[in-house]
Amino acid sequence: MINATSFKSLLQNGLMAVFLLALVMIGFRLWPHPPLSQGLPLSSTYYDRQGVLLRISLANDERYRTWTPLDKISPRMINGIQLHEDRWFYYHPGFNPLSLLRGFWRSYIRGARLQGGSTLTMQLARMRWHLNTRTPSGKLWQIVRAVQLELSYSKHDILEAYLNYTPYGRNIESIGAASLIYFGKAPQDLTLPEALTLAVLPQSPSFRIDPRTGVLGTALNQARNRLFERWQQHYPTDSSQTALFRLPLSLRQPEQMPYIAPHFIEQIRHDHPPLQRTDNRVDTELDIGLQRLVEKQIDAFITRNASRGIHNAAALLVDTRDMGVRALVGSANYYDRDIQGQVNGTRAKRSPGSTLKPFIYALGLEQGVLHPMTILKDVPSTFGAYAPENFDRRFLGPVTATDALNFSRNIPAVYVASRLRNPTLYQFMRLSGVANMASENHYGLSLVLGGGEVTVQELARLYALLANRGELKPLRLQKSDPSPTPVRLLSEEASFITLDMLRQHRRPSDTLAQRPTSLPVYWKTGTSWGFRDAWTAGIFGPYVLIVWEGNFDNKGNGAFVGADAAAPLFFNIVDSVQASYPTLSEPKHQWPKQLKRVDICLASGDLPTPWCQQVGKTWFIPGKSPIKVDTIYRPVVMDIQTGDVACPPYDADTTRTEVFEFWPSDLANVFAQAGLPKRVPPANERCKNDSTVVSGNPPRITSPLRNTLYTLRQSQQGRDSMMFNATTDADSKTLYWFVDDIYLGSSASKTPIQWRPTKNGQYRIRAVDDHGRGDSRVIKVDIVD
Repeated sequence: MINATSFKSLLQNGLMAVFLLALVMIGFRLWPHPPLSQGLPLSSTYYDRQGVLLRISLANDERYRTWTPLDKISPRMINGIQLHEDRWFYYHPGFNPLSLLRGFWRSYIRGARLQGGSTLTMQLARMRWHLNTRTPSGKLWQIVRAVQLELSYSKHDILEAYLNYTPYGRNIESIGAASLIYFGKAPQDLTLPEALTLAVLPQSPSFRIDPRTGVLGTALNQARNRLFERWQQHYPTDSSQTALFRLPLSLRQPEQMPYIAPHFIEQIRHDHPPLQRTDNRVDTELDIGLQRLVEKQIDAFITRNASRGIHNAAALLVDTRDMGVRALVGSANYYDRDIQGQVNGTRAKRSPGSTLKPFIYALGLEQGVLHPMTILKDVPSTFGAYAPENFDRRFLGPVTATDALNFSRNIPAVYVASRLRNPTLYQFMRLSGVANMASENHYGLSLVLGGGEVTVQELARLYALLANRGELKPLRLQKSDPSPTPVRLLSEEASFITLDMLRQHRRPSDTLAQRPTSLPVYWKTGTSWGFRDAWTAGIFGPYVLIVWEGNFDNKGNGAFVGADAAAPLFFNIVDSVQASYPTLSEPKHQWPKQLKRVDICLASGDLPTPWCQQVGKTWFIPGKSPIKVDTIYRPVVMDIQTGDVACPPYDADTTRTEVFEFWPSDLANVFAQAGLPKRVPPANERCKNDSTVVSGNPPRITSPLRNTLYTLRQSQQGRDSMMFNATTDADSKTLYWFVDDIYLGSSASKTPIQWRPTKNGQYRIRAVDDHGRGDSRVIKVDIVD
């Protein structure tokens, strides 16, 4: 018999043991433990900007698995899984003795089908530590691990982990992946039939679904309905819920999962690997409606033009308001090996042809080289050793800068580029982020005509710069991508004028919509050397659209002409977008503050004189745009009797004033070749020394270029020679050439003269016409073996 002292001592020892045990348990719980999600390979899910699923990728262990917080799972699912698997989950310490005894009795005493009697915690322990629980020792170790989980984590954490570890058939694990794949929705949106289906599915799931159709098998239907009967005993239900269980239910299979915009997703996965992301849900800037629209137009275009050898294309659609990529098609068919369809054409370096010309003119506007109506010369020209040709091998003579841009004339573009300084086109491209460029000397002026290489994405950034009034911004593929402070590379005025010039470009006639819409389109085509690439790039509404056609194996095709091949596809996409989104409009921009409209003489693009025949208007940037008075139309006083030029002083009774057109020699030659010779101004030999007579324009040396290093090759036959050329005024007949004040020779005003230097060094070249007007420049010569 225990006396009072002994009882008291036992009681104290018992209480102390309970206290120490509680202290150990509290310490075990408070000791930091890694989250149950740590180390679990997860899939990545990609959504468009409206939350539509684009793709779910496999985890590293080739399973579909996502992690969903418990508060993002439908209570129907949570209650259903507990009702089916472990009603006493919140009350046991990780194992249920009664369930274990019942399972042991049925499995080993009665010899029935094995029943483990596992709780949710025990099942989580088996999945987490990959335990073999088919033996008594394995079951005992499972119980130990379950108790460890209960001591380390809360019931909330254990239930959340269980739902994210559980297999749901095939290679699908976790409630998030199962809900997304089977029903196309998040776990919090599951209906009661769907939730109870997933609750019973983990028990032998592969035998309960038709893998071809996804329709529930008889066994699965019966198991779900039995659970629903138990559900009705514990939770209130109505007739509408009961009716749902009578309807057929099918589960979408993994093979039927969306696989949208594969090049776009692959680019995100390459640039931001899953291991570098803290969240495996990726919300992108893609618009699935626009993506499918662009894909549809490319498919239709390739089908219509396959007979022309056009089998591949890429397109990129960017919203300039936030620089989000709304559609990206890297090839005409991702699965076509014949066209190397898995190559992302929007990231491939290709020759851009003439698509860079708008930026040459924008820089020219910025640096005061021209305004939209400046007259440029489309005539045979040389720029040092470089002699560009037009695509059509013809010359138009005098053209406005706007027409030169929209007609894609090469020689005027090269001329403008040769006048650019700080930045040059090369420097501008480097500043805009065009990658992997060689040195500026490597390209020379050929860069103007597509001598370098850009990607579709780099070109989209450049055109978005125009749309955003001169501000450069990076493309954004994900909503989480930062929006850094824009970098201004062009003024608002130069950007606005360039867009206005592009707006006047007429659309091709063979597109689906023959009548242009009210929404302006600012666009430019490009064709690379050897017909390897056809481009059209442009802006409409809030979007920049870049279209490329070609072959990834770099084979040329005469059909790859920007205006004939890429432009029709470009406008088919533009028209389709406008038809699908009729309220589309341009973003509102503030009117450029410094922009003005001024009168100009249309023949020259210069300020008009009283003798100008036609006057028009042009945009003008004060302080930048070139200011010069027209010299094409000049008055000449004629003697009425002799028809010769009269010399001052003039007699009003014997003289009359006529206006003549004084065209430079190169343009006069083009007019003559075109069968449109201009009336030659009368000679003025008698009066040329009179200061009152209009002096005309001095010659302008076109070759060699100013401040340029010329490297010449020394050969067995001698040294390479240089050609000197200049344009002269209409009244100039002879040019006299000098090298360092040493007379070289004379030539007719329209013909070049040859010079062969004898040694390296710096030389001053001068050209003087027969009226004493001259031009000069300094060059450097380097003679190499």
